[in-house]
Amino acid sequence: MTRDEILTKLSEAIVDNDEDAGLEAIEQGIKEGLSPVEMIEQGLSAGMLDVGEMFEDGEIFLPQVMMAASTMANLVEVVQKEIPEGEKAESAGKIVLGTVEGDVHDIGKNIVKVLLQANGFEVYDVGRDAPLESFIEKAKEVDADIVASSALMTGTMQFQATLEEMLKDAGIRDRVKTMIGGAPCTDHWAAKIGTDAYAENASEAVTKARELMAM
Repeated sequence: MTRDEILTKLSEAIVDNDEDAGLEAIEQGIKEGLSPVEMIEQGLSAGMLDVGEMFEDGEIFLPQVMMAASTMANLVEVVQKEIPEGEKAESAGKIVLGTVEGDVHDIGKNIVKVLLQANGFEVYDVGRDAPLESFIEKAKEVDADIVASSALMTGTMQFQATLEEMLKDAGIRDRVKTMIGGAPCTDHWAAKIGTDAYAENASEAVTKARELMAM
């Protein structure tokens, strides 16, 4: 089985909610030398993105999304165990992550979380529809390097701007970087509200997080 076939099988395992097929594909991936991050990012996460699109298009419903997310979580746990203990890097940074208050969408946020963790970041997830105070409190508690917020509706984007001001008022904006994401967000919006980075998708979120940590 080729690399692309294995990744496709991993993706389909999420869409079909077939954990056994996913486990088989992981085993094949290990034999063929695929990296854990590659299997998560280009296989499992790709499938979860497809599930999210199917949900948004009304092709499937919330219970199916929840089952797919559970399957993904189980398979990701299996993949991460394949990273030899001696090869596990030190923390790449501490990130507080959440979907802003008033917004219950979290599929994209959850995928970002998985990829960040797979790339060595410590992620502290404050959840969806999260009060802005929870971002502040958690950032202080864990001495976060980055505070990342997601907004999936134009009506909740303003809370990302408010979070910037609250971080300043709390006296910690000068020691944390901020990153935003979500369907209606853009580079222009990020510049307008003064955040440090905008990521269009989960893979880019990892890249931007690394860049912020290098600043």
